[in-house]
Amino acid sequence: MTQKERMLAGKLYRVDDQLAAEMRQTRELLHQFNQSLDAAQRQNLLRKLLGGMGENAYIEPPFRCDYGANIYVGKNFYANFECIILDQCPIRIGDNVFFGPRMSLYSAGHPIDAAVRSTGLEFGKPITIGSDVWVGGDTVILGGVTIGSNVVIGAGSVVTKDIPSDCIAVGNPCRVLRAITDEDRAYWRAAAEEWLP
Repeated sequence: MTQKERMLAGKLYRVDDQLAAEMRQTRELLHQFNQSLDAAQRQNLLRKLLGGMGENAYIEPPFRCDYGANIYVGKNFYANFECIILDQCPIRIGDNVFFGPRMSLYSAGHPIDAAVRSTGLEFGKPITIGSDVWVGGDTVILGGVTIGSNVVIGAGSVVTKDIPSDCIAVGNPCRVLRAITDEDRAYWRAAAEEWLP
């Protein structure tokens, strides 16, 4: 296996010339993206950068990632300022997902053993986020985590384990606080109807 194949498979790997070149190319695209004031140009750069991007997906600059090609976002995805995605393994994000500012997804990991870690070996684990998810600002989601659909993650959370669908989860480490109920839906739909003309 190549080092890239090992990385994508979640095995120990070391950044070689191929991976270093891919990261340099990503840095160049990110620099253009983060410096541009033209929204259409930024969208074109995102299409080149990401592995897949649904309709109406939008990321506020500045944005940082390692490779970009391992990030797949659905339609109506929105990431606020200072989003960081370390995408050593695939990161899949569903439709209608909103990220608050300074959101971080870290698929990258390093060995616990210091002697192995100091050799430069690292690994990754994939991250999956369902649809209709809102993640509050300053949240960190670690590799190997799956978040279901219709979920709210409270600001400042550190998500180290899977979160099921249809709930509100908060904290460090992040834990389910409660289910999202019919009463929640009724309250917010009534508030929206009052607001709408």
